[in-house]
Amino acid sequence: MISSRDPHALFSGGGISFLTGSRAAKFSYGYSSFKGKRPSMEDFYETRISEVDGQMVAFFGVFDGHGGSRTAEYLKNNLFKNLSTHPDFIKDTKTAIVETFKQTDADYLNEEKGQQKDAGSTASTAVLLGGRLLVANVGDSRVVASRAGLAVPLSIDHKPDRSDERLRIEDAGGFIIWAGTWRVGGVLAVSRAFGDKLLKPYVVAEPEIQEEEIDGVDFIIIASDGLWNVLSNEDAVALLQQVTDAEAAARKLIKEAYARGSSDNITCVVVRFDSS
Repeated sequence: MISSRDPHALFSGGGISFLTGSRAAKFSYGYSSFKGKRPSMEDFYETRISEVDGQMVAFFGVFDGHGGSRTAEYLKNNLFKNLSTHPDFIKDTKTAIVETFKQTDADYLNEEKGQQKDAGSTASTAVLLGGRLLVANVGDSRVVASRAGLAVPLSIDHKPDRSDERLRIEDAGGFIIWAGTWRVGGVLAVSRAFGDKLLKPYVVAEPEIQEEEIDGVDFIIIASDGLWNVLSNEDAVALLQQVTDAEAAARKLIKEAYARGSSDNITCVVVRFDSS
């Protein structure tokens, strides 16, 4: 059980907002983050709403670091800033996302010169733009939607043993081997990530993007693998059917994952759409 007196107690918050435009959407969002049983915290998250070229845009992201927290923290501070200033963000959002992810990775790696220890991070993000929801994923954090109470995956984990990922890695001259789990070069348990300069060009920061219409979506969950290691997509969606407050929903998922034995950092963002 997570106690409120625990010095490592989970941190949470949230808000409510409107996206204005031809297809206005009202939504609330909540986030919760917990160090859990790990000695250090390597998860970061971002929730940001801002105006870009006269349109309101909401950005939500979860970044799960490995080898330290610096890559995840860099993404929190820079990824949406870079995306929102991309010249084609509004008119060609998908291309802007792909180019921004790659450029942000290159910028980070340039700043990493001189660092002795390799570090990296996943990135699972959702952008709300008008009536569109664009999910971009790198790594094994995950985005899941609820439609009429049914779990709908909006990202597919980038694991080295995914057949297409294995082929991509091997075509680039890399390899994967079993070392407790499948790992790129025997080191990394995800096949795409930001950072990890020693594993380039096998581990890339090119996102897979999925677009959904907001209409009919009850809520989305963005979370690090500390949650998904112990909760299925269906479990997570079912747990939130009666929870109307987004922050309470995020807290509930964190507590449930911890109760089920998650030994990792656990971070979760819930965005709930008002269908009225």
